[in-house]
Amino acid sequence: MAVTKTLDVKIGEEFKPAAEFKRLYFIYLLLVIVVGIIPWFIPLLLFSPLIVNLSVSISLLVLVIFIAYWILRYYDTVRYKLTETEIVWNRGVWFKQTGIVPFNRITNVDIIQGPLSRMLGIASLRIQTAGYSAASDGGRLAEIRIDGVKQFEKLREQLMGFIRGERPVAVQTFEEENIIVQVLNELVKIRELLEKSLK
Repeated sequence: MAVTKTLDVKIGEEFKPAAEFKRLYFIYLLLVIVVGIIPWFIPLLLFSPLIVNLSVSISLLVLVIFIAYWILRYYDTVRYKLTETEIVWNRGVWFKQTGIVPFNRITNVDIIQGPLSRMLGIASLRIQTAGYSAASDGGRLAEIRIDGVKQFEKLREQLMGFIRGERPVAVQTFEEENIIVQVLNELVKIRELLEKSLK
């Protein structure tokens, strides 16, 4: 199956999220600082002793630098690859995660885009597969997410093209079992014919 030329995603080549995905994480960090830290940090600076101010300030600075470093490292580790039959993904700074999702197990591909993602022009593709469910998320937990995609509609259509070309695993299994039953029935008939001819 040919890959759409307007996409940067090519069969067999790794691709990573757009740079806007990294910016999205930095915006989240900035929002946490503005909404979650500054409202209590400024009064602390105004009304606390110098030693408390220094210790809290240094701790917060170390934490923010650590998270910023993690965002940069995490972005560098996220990789996806499409093959003729499956999606391969890798991610993780300290704890590496790797997975393979065959196209013939995919049941749905959803586009997830919040307000900040929309502003940056990116989205995530949530890929659900047959037999993969969880109590949370109403049984619609994604097996994988392809994050930070700029041309998400085109990538979704590309994936759906692969999926439409594959038969679902349940159908394949049913057909294989059906063939086995047919073969067994034929063998029983042959046996009965042989027994009649020998009598």
